[in-house]
Amino acid sequence: MSVNDKDEKLTSQTIDVDVGTAEDVEAIMKKYDNESNTRIWEGTPKLVVRWISILFSVYSMYVTLFSTALPEVRLTVFLGMILILGYLHYPIKKGSTRVNYLPWYDILIMILGAGPFFYFALHAKEIIQMATKVTKNWYMVAMAIVAILALMELCRRCVGIPILCVVGVLMVYTFANVRFGKVVYDLFYTTTGVMNTPINVCAKYIVVFIIFGAFLERTGISAFFIDLANSLCGSSAGGPAKVAVISSALCGMVSGSSVGNTVTTGSVTIPMMKKCGYKPEFAGAVEAAASTGGQIMPPIMGAAAFLMAEYMGVPYGTVALKAILPAVLYFAGIYIAVHLEARKLKLKGIPKEELPKMSKLLPKIYLLLPLIILVVLVATNQYTMQFSATIAIFICIVVGFLNKDERLNLTKILDALEAGGKGVITVAVACAMAGLVAGCITSTGLASTLIRLIVQVSGGRAFIALFLTMLCCIILGMGVPTTANYCIMAATTAPILIDPRIGVPLVCAHFFVFYFGIVADITPPVALAAYAGSAIAKAPPMKTAFNATRIAIAAFIVPYILAMNPSMVFEFAEGLSGAAVAGQVVLIVVTSLLGIFGVAAALNGYLFRTINPVFRVVMAAGGLCMMVPGLLTDVIGLALVAVICVLQKIGAGKEAAKA
Repeated sequence: MSVNDKDEKLTSQTIDVDVGTAEDVEAIMKKYDNESNTRIWEGTPKLVVRWISILFSVYSMYVTLFSTALPEVRLTVFLGMILILGYLHYPIKKGSTRVNYLPWYDILIMILGAGPFFYFALHAKEIIQMATKVTKNWYMVAMAIVAILALMELCRRCVGIPILCVVGVLMVYTFANVRFGKVVYDLFYTTTGVMNTPINVCAKYIVVFIIFGAFLERTGISAFFIDLANSLCGSSAGGPAKVAVISSALCGMVSGSSVGNTVTTGSVTIPMMKKCGYKPEFAGAVEAAASTGGQIMPPIMGAAAFLMAEYMGVPYGTVALKAILPAVLYFAGIYIAVHLEARKLKLKGIPKEELPKMSKLLPKIYLLLPLIILVVLVATNQYTMQFSATIAIFICIVVGFLNKDERLNLTKILDALEAGGKGVITVAVACAMAGLVAGCITSTGLASTLIRLIVQVSGGRAFIALFLTMLCCIILGMGVPTTANYCIMAATTAPILIDPRIGVPLVCAHFFVFYFGIVADITPPVALAAYAGSAIAKAPPMKTAFNATRIAIAAFIVPYILAMNPSMVFEFAEGLSGAAVAGQVVLIVVTSLLGIFGVAAALNGYLFRTINPVFRVVMAAGGLCMMVPGLLTDVIGLALVAVICVLQKIGAGKEAAKA
């Protein structure tokens, strides 16, 4: 979701602090975020491109609900249209400012790239019957190569270099080790290459959820979430930062974009945080960390929850349930960090008379209906995910008409369809690249080689294998939207961990790779959400990114713990009684929360007073011990954290007495 899709305006003119304007945000995002770097259309060309996007959204919804065509037909038409839309929106390089300019070479690439997909769709039955003989015709080989290269170039423009480098290296390796014709056939003319599971999932499920998110934005639910968070905790110490944590968790849960959520909620919360007294880099980091965490927040998880259910073959309700504790730990860590920072800086909250009244917010609770109905429909397992999302879209329209503050009209409906169509481009291209990766691995048998290599490097130790996988996830996840991010991780890195030689359980493996793919948005050097926050806060981008990483430290710890001890995601040994399971759940929740408190306090360096370096190390060690399930580690961790807390309290009392 690009900055250009946002209707919300920055509110710096209403708050007497130095914050970035909408133009500042757009400039920095065009510099760092490929998805934000779009062509400028005006007048009739703008209208034409707008209607192409709208019609694409309508077509995609119709196909995902009613089409009975062969996958080779559905997916090739889908990819052909993605190429047309992609080259209409994304220029060859960043910083393009020419209005209504589509160079001849882009027109040529667009036509030559989309043509083979449409040709395949028209002659799908004959091509399928020809099987590998199709590569005996030189023009069929040429079409496949041109189409794949056009997709890869579009990936460079709208997704970024990291995943393209992975695809390029794998393709070179594949062509060097497998017969040329077989590679071309596998990657283009079968469903084991570019039309692999990721793009099928995108065309079948993701597209309708992206459109749903665009409609949901226009119901005014973001403003409702921010007002709700203000009402709940705006008056407490450092209240604006706590508002950012809560509102970004709620908004990010449904937005499907860490960057988009940072811009939307950050335009309101970051100026409030700076006015309250937080440093610019801290304010931007809080918003970026919380917005990124929204992608792991159940029950929606940026639509990834539904995809995880599909990939893992487990009920949607199971995924949402297992995601609760890790998400709670993530946001508890951020909340504790901002509270301790407020205590350290002696910050106050927002006066209660300036905050929204809960009595005025309750009548707007109907804005949650689309989300509630979507979750209920999917959880019943009686309706398909795409049907449930479509029903939720119609509920959005009804709810939008009822909201007199941000009334939904025909123009906004068309805006939502246009934004949905445009939002699909990046996700679809990333999914196509994931398909190429999976196709190369399948054609060469590289999967077993990679797993064997990781097992050898790690010496059979799961922790080292997890660390190597984490690095892969962060690299592959750079600049990739949430849903496409998960599709890439599920297709490429999750199988490594699931292998018996490493032995991570299925659910834990998928959560692990998903979490580390997501935190790429706040992990230096490519931390797009942090860069967006820094643009609004007028803070150094890299300094903001490092602050965001520190604040969101739970995201780097929890995945390891759940991978090595599945009880973190409520997976217990068979044969345990209900009482035993309940006892373990309570113990895990309590010790994990105390553990994240210890780690957050150690990183912040303040509790009742400033913590000296030695005590910070002890506090962090105690916190980590409690986050690792096990009675011995819990006792040790609790003792260490409790001792430091008591010493800090005594020291603070003595300082107060002297004062």
